[in-house]
Amino acid sequence: MAVGLLAGAFASVARKSHTPVSAHWLTGWVLIVFHFFAFMFLGLPGFYGTAAGLLGLWSLIWAGILFMRASVPYRSEASSRAMFVALLGSYTIYVAVLESNPSPRLLEMAAVLLGAAPLAVGLFSIRQLNQSLRLFTVGLQCALAVFLLAVQNRPDGGNTALNAVLFTVYLGATVHFWHMYRRASAGAFITISGFLLWANVFTVAPILMARYPQVHFESEVWNLPKYVVAVGMILVLLEDQIAHNKHLALHDALTGLPNRRLFQDRLASTLERARRTETSAALLMLDLDHFKQVNDTLGHHVGDILLQKVAELFSGRVRRSDTVARTGGDEFAVILEGPTSHAEARHVGHTLLELLVEPLLLEGRQVQAHASLGVAVFPEDADDMEQLCIRADLRMYDHKRGASDPDRAVPPQRVQSLATLESEGVEMTS
Repeated sequence: MAVGLLAGAFASVARKSHTPVSAHWLTGWVLIVFHFFAFMFLGLPGFYGTAAGLLGLWSLIWAGILFMRASVPYRSEASSRAMFVALLGSYTIYVAVLESNPSPRLLEMAAVLLGAAPLAVGLFSIRQLNQSLRLFTVGLQCALAVFLLAVQNRPDGGNTALNAVLFTVYLGATVHFWHMYRRASAGAFITISGFLLWANVFTVAPILMARYPQVHFESEVWNLPKYVVAVGMILVLLEDQIAHNKHLALHDALTGLPNRRLFQDRLASTLERARRTETSAALLMLDLDHFKQVNDTLGHHVGDILLQKVAELFSGRVRRSDTVARTGGDEFAVILEGPTSHAEARHVGHTLLELLVEPLLLEGRQVQAHASLGVAVFPEDADDMEQLCIRADLRMYDHKRGASDPDRAVPPQRVQSLATLESEGVEMTS
């Protein structure tokens, strides 16, 4: 009941989570609940008790494999799905054979399958996917197969083999989770530690029982790592949700660019660094011309795609140290980290406008986009953020009105005039 309630809490958090792995985790915890439920019937005589034990073990192993798969960054690849099937199938077969008291020969074949199936998938896909995590998985499974062949036919080797299987599954989950969440957060630390403790339950408990039989531990002590992992995963989901909400608060939902709030923060930081180092910085303001005509003619959906495409083009042309932001409906701003001059800033601005010379293919149509540019340089044009933004805006509107000042206007061959735009309309071809 306690695990069921914890899984319910996990489901409530996962349902609102934007983390793509939450569905795998939730399925894993449903299997853990079923594992506990099945083990409640271990005391039944004959077939029913055996079936309950087998289903409980399968659920525990399947959950661990799902936890591993959730942490694979390339799980959409065909070879990743094949590896998942290979692990799931080979473990299921081995546990079924082990619990049925088979002949040594059949048990050896099942143990070989544990290593051979993942190895075959790894070798078949090595040219397409040669990841350290894949190599670790294949190596771990091969090591498990060798160990099982060495111990499973010894007296009481069945228990040792079963503990080795469970240890391997949850050690794999530990390494996979660590590989995906290598970050300094409470959720990641608790979950990784919980998985590591969970894996070592299957080594420490048998050793203590064999060497120190007089020392008694309640069975629930060995289940504590499960609760630790569940709490850690809930924390990870909450941390991701907080990070997602923070991103939404500071970024434009349509283009993914910094919004006006983050733009102002970065511009203030840039100007402060320029003031401290006595260098310069530049601000470019770009406004799409006749954007309303695109919305009215083709619809807001195409207008949204146009904004996304323009954002992608602008972001791909500036330096990583610079900032491209969407500060309004059809307005973009670019912060150029210094030192920079008027000539350099105008060159960058003209380069961005040149990206719009060729028509953009949107929803099967070619749409011609145009923009107006305004450039202001700190501290030459203004010595504070507000005045710098005003100066860049004024120059952008001068450009939009067709200002002839060569220091502020883009060369006429690069920008189509308003009269030409009105006569031609938005260029479209099916």
